[in-house]
Amino acid sequence: MFVFSHPDPVAFSLGPLHVRWYGLMYLVGFLAGWWLARRRAARPESTWTPQDVDDLIFFCAVGVIFGGRLGWMLFYGTERLLADPLSAIRIWEGGMSFHGGLLGVIAALVLFARRRGRRVPDVFDFTAPLPAIGFGAGRIGNFINGELWGKPTDGPWAVIVDGTPLHPSQLYEAALEGLALFVILWWFTSTPRFRWAPSGLFLLCYGIFRFAVEFVRVPDANRGYLFLDWVTMGQVLSLPMIVAGLAMLAYAYREREPSGNYRTS
Repeated sequence: MFVFSHPDPVAFSLGPLHVRWYGLMYLVGFLAGWWLARRRAARPESTWTPQDVDDLIFFCAVGVIFGGRLGWMLFYGTERLLADPLSAIRIWEGGMSFHGGLLGVIAALVLFARRRGRRVPDVFDFTAPLPAIGFGAGRIGNFINGELWGKPTDGPWAVIVDGTPLHPSQLYEAALEGLALFVILWWFTSTPRFRWAPSGLFLLCYGIFRFAVEFVRVPDANRGYLFLDWVTMGQVLSLPMIVAGLAMLAYAYREREPSGNYRTS
C-alpha cells in the first residue's frame, strides 16, 4: 500500500503568484490537445489547417473553463452560489465540473463551426480524441491535491490517507478517462469514420468509465447519494451521455454519411 504524504498543491511561486499543480494539469491538457490536433491537421487528406487548430483550441479553452466552473456551481455548489454569487468567478478557490465543461465546450464548438462554415458534427468528431490526455492529467492533479478519494478498501492498491486505506479513485479515472479513452479514440479516428461516429464513441466510453468509477468514489459531501444509497450525481449526469453515445453511433452507421474532415479526392 502507498501512504499519501499530502504534497504541496502549489507547484512553484513567482512572488505573490502561486502556480498550482491542478492549474498546470489544465495547461498540459490544452497543449496536448493542440499538439494532437496539429498532427491530425497535417495529414494530406485532412480539411483542417494549422490556423483552424489554433482557433479551435482557444474556443475549447474558453468553453471548458467557463462551462466547468458554471457547471460545478449549478450541479454541486448551488448553496455556495446562492450565499455568495461572486464565488462563481473565483476559480482559484476550486470547483470544476466535467459535465459542465463538456456543455461549455459543446457551445464553443457550435460557435466555432458556424464562424468557420463547417458542419457541427464534423467539428465534434475532429475534437473527440483530443481532450482525453487532459482528463487524465486533471485527475492526477486531483490526486496531488488530495481530493475526490474513493471508499475504504483493503486491496493492495489502496492509498493510506491519514491512516485509512482508500480507493485512489482519481487514479482509476486517470487510467480510464485519460489513457484508455485516448487509446480507443485515437485508434478509432486514425482512419475516416462516418459522421457522428467518433463523437458517439467518445460519449459512450466516457459515460461508461465515469459511471463505473462512481461506485467506489465518495460523492460530494453536500450532495451525497441521491437515491438507493448508491446513485450519485456523477452517475445521473453520465447516464445521458451513454444513451446519447449509443444513439449517435446507431445513427452514424445507419446513415453512413462521409465525414467532412477528409478530402474525398
